[in-house]
Amino acid sequence: MSRFVKVGQAARILGVSVQTLRRWEERGQLLPERRSDGGTRYYDLEKLLNLKDVETELTIAYARACAPEESEGFKQQVQQLEAYCTQKGWTYEVIRDRGSGINYSKNGLRKLLNLIVDKKIKRLVVTHKDRLLRLGAELVFALCAVRKIEIVILNNDEQQDLYEEELIEDVMELVAVFSARLYRTSNETSDKLIKAVQSFVN
Repeated sequence: MSRFVKVGQAARILGVSVQTLRRWEERGQLLPERRSDGGTRYYDLEKLLNLKDVETELTIAYARACAPEESEGFKQQVQQLEAYCTQKGWTYEVIRDRGSGINYSKNGLRKLLNLIVDKKIKRLVVTHKDRLLRLGAELVFALCAVRKIEIVILNNDEQQDLYEEELIEDVMELVAVFSARLYRTSNETSDKLIKAVQSFVN
């Protein structure tokens, strides 16, 4: 007798989000076995376990900004990614990350790296290279190459930085980190260094 699982457990088994399962259902790619009167979806566990390479067809669209998700810039970034992936007909999931481009501890970035290492995605899409990381994006791309994961950069113009304010914030954070390490015994020297960079970028 078949065992049925709810959508949350089904998503965990396949290594994707609930939103991705719902998107697959809308496209007819993976349908629940049945629904309850209340609308709860149930999937056949045996079929889920026998599915092959469903997760490797997944495209991850990665969006990052320092501003809140409700900000216009963040919304536009996500909309551009969604429009492109939809146009291509890809099964995709958007990872929304908030934080500095030199912060390597963001939850979304960690999730992305785990998916890459486990080779659970087919491609990675970003609007600009620096949306992934300000420093170190090449290392992530190299890891993708090793795992044979395609990389798509929608705007590959490195001469134009559409997030100038974020660039300044990233530089200031970098200066603060290094100045704290170099001048731990001299707060005055550290403050002077930070002020000097502020005057330069302004």
